Amino acid sequence: MPAVFDRPALVAHARETIALGSKSFAAASRLFDRTTRERVWLLYAWCRACDDIADAQDLGGELGTGSEAAEPAERLAKISRLTGLALAGVPTGNPSFDALAVVAAECGLTRAMAEDVIDGFALDAADWTPRGEADLLRYCYHVAGAVGVMMAVVMGVAPDDEETLDRACDLGLAFQLGNIARDLAEDDRGGRCYLPAEWLAEAAIPPGEQLRPCYRAGLVAVAARLCALAAEYEASARIGARRLGFRQRWAVLAAAGIYGAIARKVAAGGARVWDRRVITTRTEKLGWVLRAGVQAVPAPRPRKDLPPPRWSRRELAALVRD
Repeated sequence: MPAVFDRPALVAHARETIALGSKSFAAASRLFDRTTRERVWLLYAWCRACDDIADAQDLGGELGTGSEAAEPAERLAKISRLTGLALAGVPTGNPSFDALAVVAAECGLTRAMAEDVIDGFALDAADWTPRGEADLLRYCYHVAGAVGVMMAVVMGVAPDDEETLDRACDLGLAFQLGNIARDLAEDDRGGRCYLPAEWLAEAAIPPGEQLRPCYRAGLVAVAARLCALAAEYEASARIGARRLGFRQRWAVLAAAGIYGAIARKVAAGGARVWDRRVITTRTEKLGWVLRAGVQAVPAPRPRKDLPPPRWSRRELAALVRD
């Protein structure tokens, strides 16, 4: 690692970023060994910074309320420029992007991996909305599945271990599908909708009207569909956890439980579930951490009766290229 980067300072910045930006992920990250934990924090700091710049928000707050005033295309260009500098080992002046420089050099993260993530921000910058399930999962692949791939490499998975990386991608897809179900009201206030138009049409919900009280029953059904898809990918991801070391496996299973609980709460919450943000409490997080510890010993065996997800990482990547 070039001496120009102050790694301890960047780790401290990343630790503060994850503590403020994602209590669920911060809780799960404590289960890693120190080196892996620090690398996960460093990668998270870059992801959080990209997300905040793209959405003009601060640490995942309301869309459009942050300090970024530029137009979406300019914000996207800033993300690409700073990321390119970081991957080249050039200091950017932004600690979150310098954090990427450090973790990329240590773990072999590639520009292609980062560009897969940045492509998700490009979809938002273009005011893109999904037509069907494939479009929805294409978006989730970019903004979360591709992050899962990078996280797996940071945890020590070989960059050419395609099967394990597929499972890591599946966990990212599960997280994002649950987030979309939870954040319907927040996204609506920001002028966004990630629900497939075909799903809304099937529920007889006119475009842009999904949060109106008269359509809440249909929206509950659409959200349940999202959460069922999230559960499908979560189950797939748990198979890949058996290939990880114990500490990594424990952390991944804890994160799966914590984020999966959010989707399950949304699915069970009824028409008023979007009146306030769904969260997992500190006690619930601790429960999932303890449960994951039991699940992680011994390494979980794959379920023979579990079918593969409907869309694989390779298929989603092909959709991207098309």
